[in-house]
Order: sequence, then structure tokens, then C-alpha cells
Amino acid sequence: MDQTPKRREEYRNRRSSLNLRRNRIFAASEANVKPGNMVARIIGLVAILAVGFSVAWAAHMYFSIHSAIDGNNGNNTATSAKILARKPISVLVLGVDQGIEGRHDQGNSDTLILASLNPDKNKTTMTSIPRDTLADIKGDPGNKYYMFRVNSAYEIGGHKASMATITDLLNVPIDYYLEVNMKALKSLVNAVGGVDVDVPFDFSYDWNDFHKGKQHLNGRHAVAYVRMRKEDPRGDYGRQMRQRQVIEAVAHKAMSVNTLSNYRKLAEIFNKYVKTNLSFNDMMALALNYRGCMKNIDSGYIQGHDAWIDGSSIQVASTKELQKKSNKIRKNLGLQTETLNNEETRQNRLNDEQNHLKWDDPDAFMNYQIFNSDSDTPESKSDFNNQTSSDSSSSSSSQTSSNNNNWFNIFK
Repeated sequence: MDQTPKRREEYRNRRSSLNLRRNRIFAASEANVKPGNMVARIIGLVAILAVGFSVAWAAHMYFSIHSAIDGNNGNNTATSAKILARKPISVLVLGVDQGIEGRHDQGNSDTLILASLNPDKNKTTMTSIPRDTLADIKGDPGNKYYMFRVNSAYEIGGHKASMATITDLLNVPIDYYLEVNMKALKSLVNAVGGVDVDVPFDFSYDWNDFHKGKQHLNGRHAVAYVRMRKEDPRGDYGRQMRQRQVIEAVAHKAMSVNTLSNYRKLAEIFNKYVKTNLSFNDMMALALNYRGCMKNIDSGYIQGHDAWIDGSSIQVASTKELQKKSNKIRKNLGLQTETLNNEETRQNRLNDEQNHLKWDDPDAFMNYQIFNSDSDTPESKSDFNNQTSSDSSSSSSSQTSSNNNNWFNIFK
């Protein structure tokens, strides 16, 4: 007789008995299921869901910020090699006046601050460059501006011309730029909860009152605080000092922002008002690895000498002053100092030799001249007239007369 069916039946019975015992082991008895245990399980489940939701929300926020910033700077997502290696870097901050006081053109850069950060030294330098500083403007195809106010570089070629002009002026490399529309200042200050500054003297501006000493500023107050110039006894130099105060205060607080919601506010402002070649990853790396640089900030400005050139007020920086600022920045960047040899120092040398300038005299220069770029003779109306006439001999005499004065009129 075939025993196979019988064996199969015995095997099924043994397996069923084993499974039943195993299920009893893992199953809790009704006596052990207490109301408190059930509540704890529900709470645990809710906690797990909350954590999962928070992680998902944080990830969404992170990638939204990432996309907003990188999308605004040409989808540059990689962390730069210098920042990744924690090397010293330089950043040019350009405060442009588009949209302020009714302006809708390219505008000039009323604020120019060159910052250098050295994470090994935990040191930052911030050098303000007065907007009226005489400089050899780079990036002008027609060489219309040649030696002119440094802030005009932005109008000619945006941040690229500004970076090239200041690089040549101080003989320092510039790695990054931050082009900030002045309309962003109010939002930035508000996003970090306001800033604290040391007001140098009592003054009122744009319906805002400021009193000497420590004062907390919101966004509206901060805009008024950095824009006032005429009531400051130091003029534009005093305004630059107040601009650096606010920028340093915003940077300090932005570095200490720890919540993603605040980062999102800052990212939205960046996306709307700031142009930069820094990627999101660059900014995160700066916040993490360059934070110590904010503990030691050496701020200053290029001191110019008043000069009247063809009826307009210009600030002329001495070769000694330019060399001093170049040395300070280069040292913080870990570079050897070099003797400046550019068009600005050449103009100073020629004026010293031919016009015998007295740099220690506080009175404005009345005899500072602009020399031809290709010779050691000063520009003159007759020289310029002859050049213009030869270039446009077919023009009418009235057109020629108008064109001849263009170079001199740009100083007015």
C-alpha cells in the first residue's frame, strides 16, 4: 500500500501545530494589552509621523532655497575650489542705486566695499572705496571715461567693469562679487531682526531721528542711516563708515541665523535683489567654515585728497595711500606685497613732477591734471579738439564743437 498520502497528512499536522505555537508566542494576551500601552503606541506613531513630516519639510525648504539662489546666478551649483579648500578669498560688494529716488537706469555703484576673508587667521578686512575716487576705468570700449570717478565703472560694464577697475587700482585679485540693490537693505535688516549700531552724532534724515550712542535699527531706519551724507561733517567718508557698520551687523546676524525659516527669508531677498557668482553651496560653506572671520574685522577706507578737475570735485588717492591699502589686502589674502604700478600711480607721479603737489596741504588741489594715456603731456582742449576733428572731419562745425567738450563735460 502506498504510504505517501499518509506521510503528507502527518507533515501538514506537524506544520500547523508549529505555526500555532509560534503565533501564540508573538501574540499578546488580552490581559497584557492595557489602555496606557495603547496611548503610548499612538503617541509614538504620531511622533514618528511628526519627525517624518519635519524632515520632509526641511528637505523641501532646503532644496527650495538651493534652487532659488542657484537659479539666480546661472545655476552655478558647485562649491568653488577656494572655498572648499578654506583658502583666503575676496568679495566685492556693490551697492547699486537702481530704483532709488526714482531711478530706473543702470545707475552707478554708490557703495563699493572690497572684503577679504582669511579663515586661517580668522580675520576679515573691509575697505571702502569712495565713489568719487579717480580711477582708470576698465571695460569701456571707446575709452570715453579713461580717468574718471570709480563708481562710473558699474554704469559702463556692470560688476565685471567694477571688478576689473578695482583689481587694477589696488593690484588685488577679486574672486566674487555681491551686487546688492539698495532696495534690499530694508528687507535684509528686517529679516535678521534688526541691527545694533553706534550712532556717531545726533541727526535726522527722511523722517527718522538718530541719537549719539547705541541704537537698534529696523529696515526703514537702516536705509535712512546709510543714505544721509550732507549733514555728516565727514561727508561721503562718514556715510561709508555708517554703511560698513550696517553691513558688518547684518553679516554677523546672518551668520548666526540657525532656523531654515530665516534662511528662507534671506534666500528670497537674495533671489529678488542680489546678484552674485557665489553658489548656494558656497554660501553654506562660508557660513560653516568662515564664521570665525567675523570675530576680527579690520575696516577702513581709501582716503582721497580733494581736487577740482575741470570744474568738478574729485577724490584723488595718493600713491602712498593706494600702496598701504593694497598691502593690507594682499597680506590678508596670503599674497606677497608688490609695488603698485598702474595708471593712477603714473598720473600722481606726473602731477608731482610737473605740478609739485602738496599732499599734506588740506586745501583742494586746483592744479591736478589728467595726462594722455600714451604720453607724458597733459590732456588739453586743443589736443582733444584736434583728435576729435581728425576722427570726424565730415561732421558739421556745430557737431564738432559739441563733441570736443564731451571729455571735459563728464567731470561735471
